[in-house]
Amino acid sequence: MSENTKAAKAVEKVDADYSLEAVPESARKGFWNMFFVMVGFTFFSASMSVGAKLGNGLDLSGFIWACIIGGVILSAYCGVLAFIGASTGMTMDLLCRRAFGTKGSYLSSFLLGFTQIGWFGVGVAMFSIPAAELLGVNEWVLTIIAGLLMTATAATGMKGLEIVAYISVPLIVILGVYSMITAGVEGGGLSAIFGLSSGKISLFTGVGYVIGSFISGGTATPNFIRFAKNRKVAVWTTVIAFFLGNTLMFCFGAIGGAFTGKEDIFYVMIAQGLAIPALIVLGANIWTTNNNALYTGGLGLAVSRGRTSPGLQASSVLLWPSGCIGTSSAGSAF
Repeated sequence: MSENTKAAKAVEKVDADYSLEAVPESARKGFWNMFFVMVGFTFFSASMSVGAKLGNGLDLSGFIWACIIGGVILSAYCGVLAFIGASTGMTMDLLCRRAFGTKGSYLSSFLLGFTQIGWFGVGVAMFSIPAAELLGVNEWVLTIIAGLLMTATAATGMKGLEIVAYISVPLIVILGVYSMITAGVEGGGLSAIFGLSSGKISLFTGVGYVIGSFISGGTATPNFIRFAKNRKVAVWTTVIAFFLGNTLMFCFGAIGGAFTGKEDIFYVMIAQGLAIPALIVLGANIWTTNNNALYTGGLGLAVSRGRTSPGLQASSVLLWPSGCIGTSSAGSAF
């Protein structure tokens, strides 16, 4: 075998997502690359639904304070993880291996990985059930198609996460802002809208909703932010995503939810006469977060497995079975 052939085969075996090692300086990315990935991660329909619950349970003042207090706690927690992730260039699973040892890290990798695979299934179901109802198609067929497409983009690694985020984030912002403004104008202002259904939950409960909405996903922050060019980029993009980005999702859900009395953002937009935009927002919203969730699941299983397969990224090898498990679990919602 020639030296060139050996070199080519060696390149093929390189794990482009550095699943089992620190990300080198040559593979680090700038502010905007990481910004879109992290904001896309926090743009999730479940957060909008939590926002709708907040809008239906708190007055305007309570909603604002719940978002501020909960957002500060969540973004501070994730910001610390971002600092560590960018400093070491390692995934959360490799960091756990440092802290707990190889065998000790298996439990944390298993918990984080399968939690995120479970969230992937939740996301697929959140899309396929209402979309099938709106389009009049079979739920299982749509679930399988959506699950496979989301798995395919996640399997391309960090590059796939960036591309999906570049497309989805602007769409979500435009349609979400339109829905929010429409509800505000038709409802007679924010105070009037929130006054329709305030008092069902306490501020303490609202803060718990905000933190709990993304604490599991936030724990996986190093998996993505390890690609940041430096710690400053990592911390700023993470704090913006988990404070402003997440709060924006709560606002989209809260204002529309309080105005329509519904707690699912899809049905909020349907009630506003925005059927097609609702479908676009739902799909784009879930796709971005599901990509990150499945990517995290694949990384966790790859680290537990302990080695890459020849010619394939370590995480990609396990992403397809992970995606199949998540997609199958979505069927439990039918």
